[in-house]
Amino acid sequence: MSNARNRMSKLVVCFIGMTMASAAVAQAPRSSLDVAASTGAPEFRDPKTGQVWTPETVSQDGRPLTGPEDKAFNPDAQNVPAKSVEQRIRGRPVGTVPVTAGPTVPIVAMDSPSLRAVPGQRWQAVVYLDNNSSNPVDPVIECRFSNAGNAVMDARAVVQTTAPSVRQALVIYGPRTDVFVDRATCRVMAP
Repeated sequence: MSNARNRMSKLVVCFIGMTMASAAVAQAPRSSLDVAASTGAPEFRDPKTGQVWTPETVSQDGRPLTGPEDKAFNPDAQNVPAKSVEQRIRGRPVGTVPVTAGPTVPIVAMDSPSLRAVPGQRWQAVVYLDNNSSNPVDPVIECRFSNAGNAVMDARAVVQTTAPSVRQALVIYGPRTDVFVDRATCRVMAP
């Protein structure tokens, strides 16, 4: 009788393990976002004269523009070696989301991306991250900041533990603003 119980309990444990494994494999794919810089046409308004300068109207006595501050007008002229950095970031909770993680909904999902430059500081990719599960998670997000299709910086953001059902805003820092960036592509690497 005890052999039969042993076999039965082993079968139950095996069945539970298979069920849990299939649920893990059936998890929805991770989020990925791509956002372009929203600066519009490159232009500068002179605060003293009110003159609006564009790539077509700027010159230096007929000579080509060569200074680093002018690279934004010709992003293809920028030659910056790509680098990788790791950041530890803390999100700012902005609300709650229902627990919906499962075969068609990922454990964490990103949305509403934006790319902005803080003058004299750094480029920033701002995303919202939802923990769709009933468990705390430790998200890892990778963002590639690029210029005209060329990688400028890869940022790996390790996010502080996110409580269940929390929606939070995250700021992932890119290169300094003296480097031109026209796109950031971010994706969830874990969980």
